[in-house]
Amino acid sequence: MTSVSVITLAKGRPDHLANVVRGLSRQTLMPCELLVAVMQDEPYALPDAPFPIRQIPVLADALPLAKARNVAAGEAVGDTLVFLDMDCIPTPTLVADYAHFAGTFDGLLMGEVMYLPGGATEGDWSCQGFAAVAEKHSDRRGPPAEGLEICEDYRCFWSLNFAMRRDTFRRVGGFDERYVGYGGEDTDFGKTLDQAGVPIAWIRGGLAYHQYHPHHMPPVHHLDSVVRNAQLFEAKWGYRTMGHWLHAFRLMGLIDDTPGRPIRILRAADDGDRALTGQQSHQPYANTARVLRQLEAAAARAPDTVAA
Repeated sequence: MTSVSVITLAKGRPDHLANVVRGLSRQTLMPCELLVAVMQDEPYALPDAPFPIRQIPVLADALPLAKARNVAAGEAVGDTLVFLDMDCIPTPTLVADYAHFAGTFDGLLMGEVMYLPGGATEGDWSCQGFAAVAEKHSDRRGPPAEGLEICEDYRCFWSLNFAMRRDTFRRVGGFDERYVGYGGEDTDFGKTLDQAGVPIAWIRGGLAYHQYHPHHMPPVHHLDSVVRNAQLFEAKWGYRTMGHWLHAFRLMGLIDDTPGRPIRILRAADDGDRALTGQQSHQPYANTARVLRQLEAAAARAPDTVAA
């Protein structure tokens, strides 16, 4: 069976990363290693594990997400690379599921993700307990009923939980490291695969539970990098990505994204913007669609004004 290297990117949230290690230590098929691309000055103190853990420093002024994935993938020894965000706890069969599908499918595999409410990881947690409280993200489609299903739209790729063969990842060149900060690098990678004829597929399995943490959607706290990366994507491919976020930013009066012109940031996000987009304590995830419905309803009521 194929050997599997698990790759995660880490900055802050030590408890989340420790839970990832614990989840990987309960696998029915152990990974051959865990590579942690550490995007902070200090390494992590992590639980013991039945596999090697390598912490690789990847430092930059802004979040180097694309570079961090590439650096870790360049050092991986496994035949298959599983990329798992540091807030995603793997179920016991995640590694085995990916190894199974990667054995016959040379493309990108997208596993399942369910979202946990606050407090779910406190104490002696278990994936059986998570199953009783986790929720599916309303903006994302579910897995196929069984097996594997080809995804025809590269824009559906979401980088928090996926896998592919190491040689294929390296052959296509990995992620474009010009993307820095938050946003756009995963859609760019999906487009790169699409252009290279590398298929993308949903799978039944590869399930991870996303740990609760406060967040904003649309990500007003990353306004600058979203705008920069949207323009980089446009320069590269001829059109903009992250359109739903840009639409929300426009309705909030944060940007002018008139087609054919550079996007202009009109003002910084304020407390009102953060309150509107922030994840509520009872919600397991932040939701762009919910915020857009509110913004569009406000715009319809007052079409000559910008939503506050």
